[in-house]
Amino acid sequence: MAEKINAVKGMNDIMPPDSARWEWLEDKVRLLMGRYAYRMIRTPVVEPTQLFVRGTGETTDIVEKEMYSFEDRLNGEALTLRPENTPGVVRAAIEHNLTYDGGKRLFYMGPMFRHERPQRGRYRQFYQLGAEVLGFPGPEVDAELMVLADQLLADLGLRNIRVELNSLGVPTERKAHRAALVAYFETHASLLDDDARRRLHTNPLRILDTKNPAMQEVVQGAPQLLSYLGEASLKHLETVQCLLDACGVAWKVNARLVRGLDYYSHTVFEFITDELGAQGTLCGGGRYDGLFEVLGGKPTPAVGWGMGLERVLELVAQQAGAVALPPPDAYAVIPMVQALPVAMKTLQTLRAAGVSVQMHAGAAEGMGSMKSQFKKADASGARYALIFGADELAQGVVTVKSLRDGVGAQVQRPLAEPAAWAAALRA
Repeated sequence: MAEKINAVKGMNDIMPPDSARWEWLEDKVRLLMGRYAYRMIRTPVVEPTQLFVRGTGETTDIVEKEMYSFEDRLNGEALTLRPENTPGVVRAAIEHNLTYDGGKRLFYMGPMFRHERPQRGRYRQFYQLGAEVLGFPGPEVDAELMVLADQLLADLGLRNIRVELNSLGVPTERKAHRAALVAYFETHASLLDDDARRRLHTNPLRILDTKNPAMQEVVQGAPQLLSYLGEASLKHLETVQCLLDACGVAWKVNARLVRGLDYYSHTVFEFITDELGAQGTLCGGGRYDGLFEVLGGKPTPAVGWGMGLERVLELVAQQAGAVALPPPDAYAVIPMVQALPVAMKTLQTLRAAGVSVQMHAGAAEGMGSMKSQFKKADASGARYALIFGADELAQGVVTVKSLRDGVGAQVQRPLAEPAAWAAALRA
């Protein structure tokens, strides 16, 4: 026997019935995105490595430690499995001149890849939902995106989620704050851990996001970026807050919220739960007006967020319980092989009319006994059994037997006109 091959560590199979939760969530997403007039974009899973080095940031944890990068054996090109999708969306928008006729509202769902230690809510292949708005500079789209995320989480039945936001201002404001931050941390160098010392002169803003308990006191005393914001940046943030208030989205300012990527400016935000342990951020994002230029495009304002679907579904399971697989409307009981052509033709007509039907499949020695087939019909959850027996075929009918309400009640329907009685199976 050949050696068994297992999935790559941290990359999980999604099997029935768990896959039903994913279908349910994806249906909710598509419905809500349509209501907000967002349109789907699909980008490649593999992108040039340089896209993330430039777009995500050379000194970020993602680029330094977590990317799955490799050299194409055929042409030597440096490629990477996408660790996130905002740079890919911007690359596609530049390449296809997507905003030539005005701004665009986009969303995507798909797998991302980061080489992290697998743990609850964090996997090496994980699925992310993202929403990106390209070409609009005003704070109203920042607020709209946050309202959209809040509405989606509400539609999924989730509660006890807090919204934190901050402003990273514009580059000149961040530059002044950066200088003050470096000077402050240099005077407290003995209190910094190795990671913070490494970042001090490359990405000091990220030190504010440390999870090291021993550094919390020194971080709390660091200069706050809000103190360096000019009038326009403060007005942008205040307008976002006002619009969130108008839409009933509760929020609080977190002056230490910086997010982990280099391309953010102005508004940044996170939707957080305390019910998933350390992996409590369900959704995070912000404005990234400079990213188009970094990736070779014309200056284009943009804002977006990403949402980890595994974490969302785990919270759904904790708060709302299991999502059940919808059972078929009917189960086809076929006691003999000779009935298969008629049965399958009838089932195709019923399915075309919108009826969900599971057909019994037999073993090598035949179709199996009626008793065993009825057991499977009952276990399927179907409301009706459709019986294609010898007597039925001789009379040109199928027997429709109730498996739920009025168990055992049965009627006969003409095989010649299945479309005429299909609706009764869905009632």
